[in-house]
Amino acid sequence: MAGKRVLVTGAGGFIGQALVPALADAGYRVRAAARNPSAIKSRPTEVEPVAMPDLGTGDADWSGLVEGCDYIVHLAGIAHASRAIPEADYNAVNCEAVRTLAQAAGKAGVKRLVYISSVRAQTGPVASGVIDEVSPPRPSDAYGRSKLAGEAALEDVLEGSHTDWVTLRPVLVYGPGVKGNMAALIKLAKLPLPLPLGSLKGRRSVLSVDNLSSAILFCLNSDAASRRVFLVSDLAPMVVGEIVSAIGKGLKRPPRMFSVPSGVLWAAAKLLGQADALERLDGDLVVTPQALRDAGWSPVVGTSKALADMARAAKAGT
Repeated sequence: MAGKRVLVTGAGGFIGQALVPALADAGYRVRAAARNPSAIKSRPTEVEPVAMPDLGTGDADWSGLVEGCDYIVHLAGIAHASRAIPEADYNAVNCEAVRTLAQAAGKAGVKRLVYISSVRAQTGPVASGVIDEVSPPRPSDAYGRSKLAGEAALEDVLEGSHTDWVTLRPVLVYGPGVKGNMAALIKLAKLPLPLPLGSLKGRRSVLSVDNLSSAILFCLNSDAASRRVFLVSDLAPMVVGEIVSAIGKGLKRPPRMFSVPSGVLWAAAKLLGQADALERLDGDLVVTPQALRDAGWSPVVGTSKALADMARAAKAGT
């Protein structure tokens, strides 16, 4: 792909910081759009840091960013669920900004737009059974609804266009520098105390940021991915104890866990205001990436190794 230019929106975020160098290493010229472009590591002839437009207005001007680009990877958006964020803000950033980007891509003759949506466009934070792309979308909050609406906007705008599209619905993404629940698990694993996590049996699909980057690279050019929606995850789900054990291996700290009655754990979580976090840890959310694998993608790293590598990076402060 030498010489091909790809615009990455949200390049300064957690996923973007891994994706931009992966694209450059693969031979792409990357236009890396971020709210703070000075934080992007520029590489002469390979990475061009640029400023993002304001997505909160709902009518962002993308024309200057998409001009001359062969591909677009759209990462930018509100990337978490919060009751404190008005639904109108979610819709402006996660739906209307996708619509205007798709319109600009079509006008500029972009070959393909890869949109990074979320598993939450398809389901709530927990779900029974194994979720696949055939499962009817049932988002449970404003975040998920806005992501699903963004997917629909992309398809609507580019229907019949020469600009192609692919939508990816990743599960929880982890890797060096991750925040949120996975960062909290790293902190817990560092404690010199046994953890009361042995009774948590919820199975969760997770996704290494390196595997997501490889899926995006695959989707940029695969004919089999054209105009399709894919769930993407590591191959096998894990329970919390397995995740903590893999993190402990990276920290060179043996896992020490014990079980407590579920009622006690839930009472403590509610008292500490962590009931939502416990729900995500104790409930199932399992997806299958089989459709993407059938299209030709394969993950580049196993979950246990990737979790251990993440923990080693956290320990080293990188």
